[in-house]
Amino acid sequence: MALTLTQRRTVFGGLSALVAALALWLLGPVLTPFVVASVLAYALTPLVNRLDALCHGRVPRVLAVLVVELIFIILTLCLLLLVVPIIAKEVPLIREQIPLLLDKLNDTIKPFLAQFGLKVSLDVASIKSFVLKFLNANMEGGWGSVLSSIRLGGSVALAVVGNAVLIPVVLFYLLMDWARLVEQLVNLVPMRMRASYTSFTREADAVLGQYLRGQLLVMLALSVFYTVGLALFGLDLALPIGLFTGLAVFVPYLGFGLGLVLALLSGLLQFASLKALIMVAVVYGLGQVVESFYLTPRLVGERIGLHPLAVIFALLAFGQLFGFVGVLVALPASAVLLVAIRRLRTSYLASNLYRGA
Repeated sequence: MALTLTQRRTVFGGLSALVAALALWLLGPVLTPFVVASVLAYALTPLVNRLDALCHGRVPRVLAVLVVELIFIILTLCLLLLVVPIIAKEVPLIREQIPLLLDKLNDTIKPFLAQFGLKVSLDVASIKSFVLKFLNANMEGGWGSVLSSIRLGGSVALAVVGNAVLIPVVLFYLLMDWARLVEQLVNLVPMRMRASYTSFTREADAVLGQYLRGQLLVMLALSVFYTVGLALFGLDLALPIGLFTGLAVFVPYLGFGLGLVLALLSGLLQFASLKALIMVAVVYGLGQVVESFYLTPRLVGERIGLHPLAVIFALLAFGQLFGFVGVLVALPASAVLLVAIRRLRTSYLASNLYRGA
């Protein structure tokens, strides 16, 4: 039985999606810099075009590309440099606070265990001597350990450095030739499908634009939330840690985890009490709940038309199937799939198969 035009399009679209998913799964590590650069190019191309238009063509496009990419790199480095004041303040405090923490731990444990008839006394002096000797040895040999770790995990280090170099290079060429690449892609589409393809890409582009704006709102809201929350507990480094955690959530799980560790370390060194654990449990526990069940589903999911449960499922499913790359592209890919599903549903409801004719 011959397939109708709509059925052929559906089969072609399904096979294309299957091939793309298979390629992403098999070539995940190789495709990582290209996928990341493509997402960045999609987001930054409007800025390049706007800058190019403001100059009325008097400035070469390459200059507009370099300016936009340089600004993006600087902003990314600023985010990473938020960690510097944290490390600069906390490392000296570690040596000062650890002896005090040991004394306080001993004073807390002894009465507590005595209630149960257990007499335990820590040899605080010996522990202090051992810990301080360990820290001094590690401070002196720190770079040697780092270099040794890099040698042991050479492939990982090489991959990180390679991606850090390759992503800006790929991004530059994509920003330079984005319009031409899109035009060449359109030229591959058969003429009879050109109108449908153009309509689909316009709708997907609108949905992805809503996604990017929603994600920015989530990052800003969480930056304010974590900064204010940590400041209310009196943490000295509330501003850099809060900003870093909020802005780094664009990398799911990793950004939140790093922020939590930094906040916990800073709290332990500053308060030297259970207040640090309570602070992290309250601020980061509430922040994770707000982000996962309200901000991301509402500000991102609703803007692209995804149900909150669909957002959570997309993150988990893409992460399980494609690893880190899958987590990065989960919501944008889901947004595009949503557009395709809407169109398939519309075609199905208008077909004779649904009507029973």
